[in-house]
Amino acid sequence: MITDIINKKRLGEELSYHELDEFFNGYLDGKVKDYQMSSLLMAICINGMTEEETFSLTKIFIDSGDTLDLSFIPGTVVDKHSTGGIGDKTTLIIAPIVASLGIPILKMSGRGLGYTGGTIDKLESISGYRVDLSDDEVMKQVQDIGIVITGQTASLAPMDKEIYALRDVTATVSSIPLIATSIMSKKIAGGADKILIDIKVGNGALLRTKEEAQELSCLMKKIGQVYQKDVHTIISDMNTPLGFCIGNSLEVMEAIRVLKGEEFGNNLTKLCIDLSTELVCMAKGILPQDAQDMVLNAINSGAAYQKFLQLVKAQQGNLDNLVVSKKYKEIKASKSGVIESISAIRLGELSVSLGAGRVSKEDSIDYGVGIELKKQLGDSVKHGEVLARVYYKKVPRLQEYEDIFTIR
Repeated sequence: MITDIINKKRLGEELSYHELDEFFNGYLDGKVKDYQMSSLLMAICINGMTEEETFSLTKIFIDSGDTLDLSFIPGTVVDKHSTGGIGDKTTLIIAPIVASLGIPILKMSGRGLGYTGGTIDKLESISGYRVDLSDDEVMKQVQDIGIVITGQTASLAPMDKEIYALRDVTATVSSIPLIATSIMSKKIAGGADKILIDIKVGNGALLRTKEEAQELSCLMKKIGQVYQKDVHTIISDMNTPLGFCIGNSLEVMEAIRVLKGEEFGNNLTKLCIDLSTELVCMAKGILPQDAQDMVLNAINSGAAYQKFLQLVKAQQGNLDNLVVSKKYKEIKASKSGVIESISAIRLGELSVSLGAGRVSKEDSIDYGVGIELKKQLGDSVKHGEVLARVYYKKVPRLQEYEDIFTIR
């Protein structure tokens, strides 16, 4: 009985492979309803899962669809994933860098979860950009130009796509076993040889403590071992947003500036260089300094940006039509001093309220709204100086977000 499985997990007991299979495949088949799956997901959030349950659920997710065989592609195929954060547009930057260095990268991304932005939402702000490639199109494009960034194909881990959307709107996003299952089922089904996971930790991330991030890292590496996949992780800070922009079109524009070498020294560019360097090390088996030199040269030579343009063209996008709302309000400094903190979570919440994210899974995204920071952590500011510009369609209640910036 469905209710017996829910009750068993509510009491903190371990579910068998058969019970998990019956419940989750029942949901995919329409026999288990949204409210029943929501109850089980909440019980999992509260009581957790054993490693064996997590391994079982990952297998169920993978087996719900096809897996890609990329053995026909020369070289080491890599994949990268982020657990999500405010202003995280790293995939748009890292994938072209790595591909421009002759390393094939196949990236299947998701939509926004909660207040964290989704790579697919950002890409859809590019007019015409296709995020619905078939398995055959994915494999042909990787072979032809060495890079794909698309949505999860219908045949790869379809169960995750359904559960992912429900988690987003039922406060069940931050469960470590569910995060691990979601990420690793897609990565393994995607067929890459080597996988890098950027685990965000902080007030603007799904995970709030380094201990949680380390637990997730360990669990994903163990899942990788089960499937003979080389999995590396990097734990990065998400107490402060990445870069200057939050919102879909704004973040694409910022990614372009980084790829053109126009932005150096901020936390976004530094993280992108670190992640790209790690992927190059993994793929080529070279020393970190040599890998970093290659990454920096890819940016400075323009090769990375040209690969991005090639990607957009291959997926039928038009960068000429990126839209940002003409309406904006400014957040100004209430006093002079130094910016001590910039709350990532409050900026994430503001971006969702503007329409850049989803409150329910049926919500549509407004690609032209968002936030552009004019100051960064540690900057000196004067009273009345502009800290951020908020682009909107519906007038925001900015007085509710006065705690975004802390000035000392």
